[in-house]
Amino acid sequence: MTRRCLLALLLAFSATGQSVRPVPPPGMEISAADRKLLEGALARLKGKIAALPSSPFVADVKIFHDAVHYALAYNGFLKEEEVFKARELLAQGEQRADALAKGDAPWARQTGQVVRGYQSKIDDSVQPYGLVVPPNWSPHVPHKWRLDAWFHGRSETLTEVNFLWERQRNAGQFTPADTIVIHLYGRYCNANKFAGEVDLLEAIADVSRKYRIDANRIAVRGFSMGGAATWHIAAHHAGRWAAAAPGAGFAETAEYTGVMRGPGPKPPWYEQRLWRLYDAPGYAANFFNLPLVAYSGELDKQKQAADLMGSYLEKEGIRLTHIIGPKTEHRYHPDAIPEINRRIDSILARGREEYPASLRFATFTLRYNRMKWLIVDALDRHWEQGRVEASVSGAHSLTLKTTNVAALTLEFAAGRSLIAPGEARLVIDGQTVTLPGPESDLSWRPSLIKTGGKWSAGVLAPGELRKRHGLQGPIDDAFMSRFVMVTPTGTSANTALNSWAEAERRRAAKEWRGQFRGEAITKNDSEITDADIASSNLILWGDPQSNQVLARIADKLPVQWTRDAVLLGGQSFPAASHAAILIYPNPLNPAKYVVLNSGMTFREAHYLTNSQQTPKLPDYAIVDLTTPPDARSPGRIALAGFFGERWELLANHGQ
Repeated sequence: MTRRCLLALLLAFSATGQSVRPVPPPGMEISAADRKLLEGALARLKGKIAALPSSPFVADVKIFHDAVHYALAYNGFLKEEEVFKARELLAQGEQRADALAKGDAPWARQTGQVVRGYQSKIDDSVQPYGLVVPPNWSPHVPHKWRLDAWFHGRSETLTEVNFLWERQRNAGQFTPADTIVIHLYGRYCNANKFAGEVDLLEAIADVSRKYRIDANRIAVRGFSMGGAATWHIAAHHAGRWAAAAPGAGFAETAEYTGVMRGPGPKPPWYEQRLWRLYDAPGYAANFFNLPLVAYSGELDKQKQAADLMGSYLEKEGIRLTHIIGPKTEHRYHPDAIPEINRRIDSILARGREEYPASLRFATFTLRYNRMKWLIVDALDRHWEQGRVEASVSGAHSLTLKTTNVAALTLEFAAGRSLIAPGEARLVIDGQTVTLPGPESDLSWRPSLIKTGGKWSAGVLAPGELRKRHGLQGPIDDAFMSRFVMVTPTGTSANTALNSWAEAERRRAAKEWRGQFRGEAITKNDSEITDADIASSNLILWGDPQSNQVLARIADKLPVQWTRDAVLLGGQSFPAASHAAILIYPNPLNPAKYVVLNSGMTFREAHYLTNSQQTPKLPDYAIVDLTTPPDARSPGRIALAGFFGERWELLANHGQ
């Protein structure tokens, strides 16, 4: 056993003595000769990239450099054959760099299988994706193309090297005619959650810039882990797609994992509450506006997902189209494929209806707040279901029925309003609100707000501190947009905190690379600029004594942290043995978050099944440092809870 493999296995043991299989798996040592050859080719490619002029095509070159760089830097070669793949990919990267230096990008005109990339706004990483471009595509043909987004199945060995190699050699099981298929890397193996979800949105935006994509003919599809991703992406972003086709997978946490069955300890109340972030059944109403074709093998245990979703859809009066492969386990039955294609092709031929006369929307969080022309701006209470049913009832009338919604906006593009010009009559929850309707051929965007149970025309006050879309928590939400990890340059009087915070910071950066395939942007507290504060969520490690940025805002946070005590919600904890974890609007820029002492809150024990990759902590927590961190927790959680809709502390911590 190599020293690296032994170290990886030792690190895989939790503080409780229980071993946890490392994900991704530890790699193999490559020969000194192979390493020297790869490092030389990598340096050559890096130099050629540095000499390239600024261009949107540079990312298409960097994907090859980064794939091999990460494999070398992080022990990412899993099989001997991958060294050969790496050499070939570096050669391909050099070919692209040489062409781009001459002002050409021939791969941008390529049909068939091609790999491309984009620079993510989250962490500046260059992320790859694969395309299958139909043979009749041409950049000179003024035609908008259907796009199918494909989510891959679980593969813990899907390094960037293996992804780029595979995507240039395997078109996949579904290659519809006159369709561009995008295969998402999804930032590795996370069922397209968190940064993996953002990867989909960023990759589609990139493809839409580079190809003529019909925004009304985009489908989301996948199998196994990719089927789970499809259930999630379809349910939470239902208004974006023309169709969804999940195959197998899982759709929720409790029943799929069985975590609530048996005599063992159950997850804490706040973790169970947070299942509502990604569990699809509570969002079933959204399929009222999204055609759905599910597939399961008759003998596949993952048939459970479609069966469960079918029962929730039935409660909404929606019948699930569920194609079942007879006597089939975890794969597509060959006879099912043409039937799935026939149904999806028929739906995509019609395309997405952008402005339906009726819609339904359900959500538990403002992270997911839009259904076509409806935007939910505020909830009465997060993590309880908010619902809106809306329908146009005449040329000048619109009827809305809401539950747990405090503010909303209707958004119609120029010339697309369902309400005729003139006075508009909105009946919302039985109340009538009259307001000016759209003017001819102009956009129409009326907003309504509920005060004291009464609706009226109006918007949320811009400077008001309250939960809004993209500023609603929980802690993990800070890692779905640009963030900077801020390292303290000072020292706390609490030596236990110093050690714990530094270990957790290092772990968070390591796991961001391992699970989300990027390098966490990290700066010292003395290096944070106004530009960082304006553009990024700040992840602050340490306490007000050790971290300069935290010291600047300490008196504006709901936690009071002194040399002696950590005070939160009327409770006091000894500072010598406790630390605060928290997400809150940054007092220096309330449009962004600050997070204290936390990366993603799921940990090593949760990597083994994607159904467990859910938030494990809510908006804040107090950690007892006398219990060491392990594969499930940063320490013993002495207190945890959710802030209210105005980021206020609640008497019962939101329970």
